[in-house]
Amino acid sequence: MSQFTCNVTDQIHIRNQPQCRFMGLPKPVSSFRRRNDVVSSSLPIPKPRNPVKIQAVVSEHGGPAVTDTGSGTLADRLRLGSLTEDGLSYKEKFIVRCYEVGINKTATVETIANLLQEVGCNHAQSVGFSTDGFATTPTMRKFNLIWVTARMHIEILKYPAWSDVVEIETWCHSEGRIGTRRDWIIKDYATGQVIGRATSKWVMMNTVTRRLQKASDEVREEYLVFCPREPRYSFPEKDNASLRKISKLEDPAEYSRTGLMPRRADLDMNQHVNNVTYIGWVLESMPQDIIDTHELQTITLDYRRECQRDDIVDSLTSPELIEDSDAISNLKGANGSPATGDKEDYRQFLHLLRLSSDGSEINRGRTEWRRKPGR
Repeated sequence: MSQFTCNVTDQIHIRNQPQCRFMGLPKPVSSFRRRNDVVSSSLPIPKPRNPVKIQAVVSEHGGPAVTDTGSGTLADRLRLGSLTEDGLSYKEKFIVRCYEVGINKTATVETIANLLQEVGCNHAQSVGFSTDGFATTPTMRKFNLIWVTARMHIEILKYPAWSDVVEIETWCHSEGRIGTRRDWIIKDYATGQVIGRATSKWVMMNTVTRRLQKASDEVREEYLVFCPREPRYSFPEKDNASLRKISKLEDPAEYSRTGLMPRRADLDMNQHVNNVTYIGWVLESMPQDIIDTHELQTITLDYRRECQRDDIVDSLTSPELIEDSDAISNLKGANGSPATGDKEDYRQFLHLLRLSSDGSEINRGRTEWRRKPGR
């Protein structure tokens, strides 16, 4: 799950839970093996949200394993996802629907972000965490704590098209008492090709005080058992783009869109704006000529404070100079092909979302764009 830097100075919001996307009746959830050496045996293992009949077996490594011999809820049986064999990550398949694609008949970045959230929530549910409050543990619910997004970074090498099937794998990391990290790998299910990666940072917020709070030992013990013992990152490269600091965009910005207001449908169960809405607001102030000739390759958002129902938001955007030639060479061309061309083929922008009322910073971001084929 996450690593959190102290630049999140205000309150931040929780993720939205999109609708399920599946067809057909899959086989029951496959068996999984939980490594007995992940953490001390003294750590509690949460009970499943809907208990199933289980049978103890011995793994090939000599440790205990668990085999599912029953079934959970109807959603559990219909969902095209399950824990991996070691029980430390979760995979799920999705069909890209017609209402999830844009003018190019490919999935939008908002669709990708929604799928990432769905897989993350389903992973948490599959290990027994609550559906009420977006995957909160028993101790978190006891002390009115919820997970909130601190940072999101998404890289899309190839956008899936209408009716394509994608498989998304997700897993979590503990980052000490500050928070957690969640990573994702997105694949084209037909070819096995990696078409996207993402990483995120999460912290806890008290729903009564609306203030951030460090994770206690009791809370950490509840989710550590489901984290890989050895670090595993979707962006293992040194100095990768997901780690780059985002400078604050100062006024006057070159492009702006003011007076943006949350719709009722933009609010999540915690009564504040979900993080996919922020992506849409960021893109609202992008210049149309870039939208026409380029496609989004990466988006990074730092969440500074939560946005609520009656807030009015301004979206500001300005170009950011690409000074590092290595950064250009690391970019992929459209649909994941090798990059060619010069700096004009690849554009970079800084973004700022702020409250119209007093200019308070809600979100800062960076986007990178590659030229579309034939443009």
